[in-house]
Amino acid sequence: MSTVNGAEDAFRTGGRVVIVGASLAGLRAAEALRAGGFAGTLTLVGEEPHEPYDRPPLSKQVLLGRADAFSTMLPRAGELKAEWRLGVAADGLDLTAKRVRLAGGEQIPFDRLLIATGTRARPWPNPAEAALDGVFVLRISDDTAALQRELAASPRRVLVVGAGFTGSEVASACRELGLPVTVAERAATPLAGALGTVIGAVATRLHREHGVDLRCGVSVTALEGDASGHLRRAYLDDGTTLEVDVAVIALGSLRNTEWLRDCGLGAGPRGVACDAGCRVFDMYGIVTDDVFAAGDVARCPHPVFGFEFLALEHWSNAVEQAQVAAHNMLSSQSERRPYLHVPTFWSFQFGVGIKSVGVPSYGEEVIVMQGSTGECRFVALYGHQGRTVAAVTFDQGKWLDFYREQIEMAAPFPLRYQNVDRPASRRPIPAGFPDPAVPTEGPRIVRTGHSPTEREWTLVRTRG
Repeated sequence: MSTVNGAEDAFRTGGRVVIVGASLAGLRAAEALRAGGFAGTLTLVGEEPHEPYDRPPLSKQVLLGRADAFSTMLPRAGELKAEWRLGVAADGLDLTAKRVRLAGGEQIPFDRLLIATGTRARPWPNPAEAALDGVFVLRISDDTAALQRELAASPRRVLVVGAGFTGSEVASACRELGLPVTVAERAATPLAGALGTVIGAVATRLHREHGVDLRCGVSVTALEGDASGHLRRAYLDDGTTLEVDVAVIALGSLRNTEWLRDCGLGAGPRGVACDAGCRVFDMYGIVTDDVFAAGDVARCPHPVFGFEFLALEHWSNAVEQAQVAAHNMLSSQSERRPYLHVPTFWSFQFGVGIKSVGVPSYGEEVIVMQGSTGECRFVALYGHQGRTVAAVTFDQGKWLDFYREQIEMAAPFPLRYQNVDRPASRRPIPAGFPDPAVPTEGPRIVRTGHSPTEREWTLVRTRG
């Protein structure tokens, strides 16, 4: 038996794994470790007091009263035999001593560590205004339970700040509940950062046809409360004043990496940098052997998309990446595998199912391959330098598997297949993504460049 195999066997039987982040990615990684034969000590650390639960229903079924905010617990594959440390946050990491420090000072030793701390909702920038009664973000079950109670009280008007996926789903739920709702979005259309303004124009029509007071190209500058500290009005930069009782702040997310500050890893506001096998880079861009990352907090190079570093906020990404990370934690170098999953996501708003595969924002052009945007039933294809990189469907999700195969094969853009459901015009047009330097609300895929650290390097070619 080689020394390497002996060490791996010893780790499998008696090693210590700590998973920081007890949500979807953390749970699925823990299950994969046990299924892969890991028999050592397994500890999951979670800041929330709740056991892992499903987040997508929070802005859909839960807001509509069709499910309880605390009844969306994730199913488990079996008994994990793990130590759960819930309701306590990690606030430091000592790579040399291999210890995770918890709030309060306790330290947990590890042989291998998985970072799966995910994201949190970006708050309203004025803390005093954010503290007003009636001002909400929507990320965890407690947020949703509180917002649901407020909506049940029939507010005069709800303001949604940001028309990304979360903001649009909240607006849709409000209209289904019969509540007046205004949506303020800085970009030219809803979903501009995620899908571009061409498809965003379809979303614009959906909002307005369902009675949403949609205001694009404007920003909310201030929120104001009454003497009792409850929200009463909002001010927009076009001079408008809105009388509102509830405001939902849907300005995207922040990655939970503050606890890793000064620990020596390549971690920062854009996420935790790792290689294609989920191994985390240190601050110098050197890959570590015993620290891995998965889920929303990870940013890794994707072979299908030019090895550009992507941070993916998707349910399927959290599951698939966690399984790859767990496999590689248990494997020798020669047995490790890369993360190749093509991202998918879905949203349901205003009675329409929106599904996507690939990375729409990686494309510069878009073409409607099937159906009609006028009927909100179509397939739109995105291209990058003559190659198909994403597909977005409105009530045409049955086509996703076909287009996933085209993306994986690097099929040409536009596709040359003949079909009976093609629109009259088949010319690609610019997709209309905003300038990436300008913040947009709620893209689920963030392109973070090629460098695994926060540093920028310039190579200069000289003669000689």
